[in-house]
Amino acid sequence: MNGIDGVTWQVEMDKQHITRRGLVLGSLALMLSGCTSGDGPPLGYRFARDPDADPRYRRQEVAYTGSEPPGTIVVDTASRYLYFVEADGLATRYGVAVGEEGLSFKGEATIGYKAEWPSWKPTNDMIQRKPRLAKYADGVPGGPLNPLGAAALYLYQGGQDTLFRLHGTNAPWSIGRAVSNGCIRLTNANIVDLYSRARVGTRVVVI
Repeated sequence: MNGIDGVTWQVEMDKQHITRRGLVLGSLALMLSGCTSGDGPPLGYRFARDPDADPRYRRQEVAYTGSEPPGTIVVDTASRYLYFVEADGLATRYGVAVGEEGLSFKGEATIGYKAEWPSWKPTNDMIQRKPRLAKYADGVPGGPLNPLGAAALYLYQGGQDTLFRLHGTNAPWSIGRAVSNGCIRLTNANIVDLYSRARVGTRVVVI
């Protein structure tokens, strides 16, 4: 199911444009963090500030002692880390935000689809739980204000979309927390890095 936090998105939008006030609010407020391609800057877009200020969640190369082969993505929801397994007992580790208790995806999947600056649309279940999201039922186009951030990796099982994603966020301070309805979110800088490493068909293990 699509990940979303519990704070109302404060961006004022109409059918034609995003207002100047909306742009200011969007840079300051917590946006909806959803899980569902769209227009936006190039994927290499430079983000305004270092989103990895907390050293616990800064992207880094670490020793990896697990049994998964190189090329696998492993998400440890308890520790709030995602590992991209490398050769020679190493992995690139990223800090992540995860789903609230009882809402996280667990198990194995593969990346079935990748998108840069993806669009976002709340699912029917999300709207039922949080009726205020009905105003976004037609979707939010991709771009810096979109809750999925700069990129998304779509998790599939048996050729079917699970509706869970590994994606960016416009609320980088949420990294390290359990705040979404199930998706795994990284800072935009980190999802761009992971996007460049992971291919369609990459195995993902979420524990």
